[in-house]
Amino acid sequence: MKKVELINISKSYDKTTEVISDITVTINPGEFFVLVGPSGCGKSTMLRMIAGLEDITGGVLKIGDKEANLLPPSKRDISMVFQNYALYPHLSVEENIVFGLHVKKVSKDERKKRCTEVADMLGLSELLKRKPRELSGGQRQRVALARAIVNQAPICLMDEPLSNLDAKLRAHMRSEIRQIQRKLGITMIYVTHDQVEAMTMGDRIMILHNGKIQQIGEPIEIYNQPANPFVATFIGSPPMNLARGTVHKEKREISFGDHVTIKVPEKDTHLLTSEQIIVGIRPEHLKPAVKEATNMNHIFAEVKNVEVLGNETILAFALEDKGWLAKWNGQWKVQLNQVIRIAVDYDSICLFDGETHELLKSPSNIENYVIDREVIIE
Repeated sequence: MKKVELINISKSYDKTTEVISDITVTINPGEFFVLVGPSGCGKSTMLRMIAGLEDITGGVLKIGDKEANLLPPSKRDISMVFQNYALYPHLSVEENIVFGLHVKKVSKDERKKRCTEVADMLGLSELLKRKPRELSGGQRQRVALARAIVNQAPICLMDEPLSNLDAKLRAHMRSEIRQIQRKLGITMIYVTHDQVEAMTMGDRIMILHNGKIQQIGEPIEIYNQPANPFVATFIGSPPMNLARGTVHKEKREISFGDHVTIKVPEKDTHLLTSEQIIVGIRPEHLKPAVKEATNMNHIFAEVKNVEVLGNETILAFALEDKGWLAKWNGQWKVQLNQVIRIAVDYDSICLFDGETHELLKSPSNIENYVIDREVIIE
């Protein structure tokens, strides 16, 4: 196992505009580290710099304890899985898997042994004589993964390897890749634009936007304590609802939307430092109002769309000309254009500074919060 360190890494193609700016992070040995962000944020460029496929404009890259800025890809002790599989169509599955070992002049017996072990691990034993055109998308992806694993490199880079698969197969392959990484104990750096993959696979995730780090941390930490509105809306499905609010210090209140007012407890008055604030609340924290909820504020919402998914219902409504969503457990019979009352609990909202966009307050009342709970084993 090896660690990877990026120290003030930057990348520019024209020497004026930086596509990657001042990236500093340490990826620990044996860690599953996910780079996530929208298209064009620089995550694939960063992976290619680690692999040696792109030059580094500024900063220092270390692999293990060795500076790797000028090392050729073959000397970096890494393997890589590409988005488009990159299999040789004229070679069999077995020949594709061991192709890199030929280049390294590994003995024939050792190649056969490694190929058999990896094929058995990934369920490819019956497919070794087939050509790539005879395989499904998921099988081709496993062949590409096998080719990376068979090299026994301590670091594996993956560039959106599941983006070409259907939803069901993606869910299966997410679990499969994560189990293989744990079993082999390798350091894995995984690039994706899918926040579900990031949340379910990563030990830690780094969120990028416009070539800059937005936040680094464990998935549940980022979900519960997003650093800014961009992270809040990028991580979570459906995304967090946001609205610009006005602070009324003398009344200890925040108003937003169509006459929605939230009372701020005295202990949190120090958060009200400016007149403008951004209020965020996740769809699952918007609850149907009940008579007993006298301590909560209410939104009167005209329902614009209803999605009943079996185990949950997602309701769409407008607030200040912005689309908001509420996610309720179970199956709710709600009609289009029906006006419903939704409860907003102060303890469930996020507050961001209206100017700097920094997080001022994260939710303190999160339903089914399990971080400190232990599973009971009979």
